[in-house]
Amino acid sequence: MANATTDIPREIKAWVYHEYGSVDVLKLEKIAVPELKPGQVLVKVVAAALNPVDFKRRQGYFKASDSPLPIVPGYDVAGIVVKVGSEVKELKVGDEVYGDINERAIHGPKQFGSLAEYTAVEEKLLAPKPKNLDFVQAASLPLAIETAYEGLEKAGFSAGKSLLVLGGAGGVGSLVIQLAKHVFGASKVAATASTGKLELLRNLGADQPIDYTQVKFEVLPEKFDVVYDAVGDRPLKTIKEGGTVVSIASPVSPPGFFFILTSDGDFLKKLNPYIENGTVKPILDPNGPYPFDRVVEAFTYLESNRAIGKVVIHPIS
Repeated sequence: MANATTDIPREIKAWVYHEYGSVDVLKLEKIAVPELKPGQVLVKVVAAALNPVDFKRRQGYFKASDSPLPIVPGYDVAGIVVKVGSEVKELKVGDEVYGDINERAIHGPKQFGSLAEYTAVEEKLLAPKPKNLDFVQAASLPLAIETAYEGLEKAGFSAGKSLLVLGGAGGVGSLVIQLAKHVFGASKVAATASTGKLELLRNLGADQPIDYTQVKFEVLPEKFDVVYDAVGDRPLKTIKEGGTVVSIASPVSPPGFFFILTSDGDFLKKLNPYIENGTVKPILDPNGPYPFDRVVEAFTYLESNRAIGKVVIHPIS
């Protein structure tokens, strides 16, 4: 079995920024194809998804722990393995894979991300692409579904418990609802969104969609075992005694906790059966996918906070 295809170019196109700032710092450039470490594979990127962490990183929110500039952004990838490092054990050339390529989201994320024609990724961060999904659907999932799943696990969520999701129509929130209801066995799932997104919440499995433009969730008479805060809404008043809040948006007082994902391909392998049997579905923003030359437009849209589900970049060329 060959450990590389023969047609890998020396130079590739990638989005790069040389300084922190607004979308204006993003430039489409020609750069050298990344070199492989022994435990990595080289992936020909077919699709890549954008996440809020991408633009927060670009804006310099965690530059003290970031990799050196210049940076190729991008966490989520779906693509095809074209070369394998000397210590790669399972993946082989031709495998279709997906994953979040940054093991630690804000502590030393890769200088070379997924918004490029090729990217180098540790084998342990990848999983086989679900057979029922195309590359665009697959690229939308890794960071969001791993964040949703690991957050519920860390909160001790289990069958029979109730859950309130703040930001239920977003990339993470839409998957928290599905996982809680259909995988963890929640007794009740309530979720917040704006008026036009309430039907989506119902379709995802929410028993109680809440229009945050009309109702303040803090004054609901009902309390919940777990609140999953994807927007930073300070939800401590809504938990039952003995309950907890998991926040991915901003620090929260005890008994809540702030959570940042550690990426792991094993999470995706564990969840692949639920994706392949249709229990959990990717939610893609209807304005996408955006082609590779419209990444600036895609980020501008994501940063407007209007996106539903995930914003994906495809084709990559």
